[in-house]
Amino acid sequence: MKAIAASYDVVDGPNDEGEMFERPGKLSDKIPGPYKNAEQARAANNGALPPDLSLMAKARHDGPNYIFSLLTGYVPAPHGKQMLPGLHYNPYFPGGAIAMSKQLEDGQVEYEDGTIASEAQIAKDVVCFLEWAAEPEHDIRKKTGMKVMFATFLAILATGYYKRFRWSVLKTSKFFYV
Repeated sequence: MKAIAASYDVVDGPNDEGEMFERPGKLSDKIPGPYKNAEQARAANNGALPPDLSLMAKARHDGPNYIFSLLTGYVPAPHGKQMLPGLHYNPYFPGGAIAMSKQLEDGQVEYEDGTIASEAQIAKDVVCFLEWAAEPEHDIRKKTGMKVMFATFLAILATGYYKRFRWSVLKTSKFFYV
């Protein structure tokens, strides 16, 4: 992944002289969009502005399953449902009419390890990537959480040990009230 990111040049800056410069990409850089502006995006997509998918896995309820269903759910419109020109039927999209045409086909990509490139496999890979794009720090955050939980557990054990022996004198004493 780092090699793929480094193959792109990213505009960064400004430097000490106030000028922008290009540098090799990093995993934490924002993924550049395919269009220069919203008008170009609308012109290429039948007048519809495509959404930013980098947060879609977290923005929708049951996001990964929604994206998978959306990518693999293109079917012919049911009998009696009229579709406007440029729209495609997908029962998983609210309203059923979506401007994005079917994007995935069997055999569309070749996997280096020989995995069969079915529509479902490609959709699964896209969903996994979008989940990572939404939270690239996810794994580090979970590992840090486990370290904190372990340290808290050790602190509770140490506190219990200290309490047991520090207060044992008072617990074993007999008090008489006159």
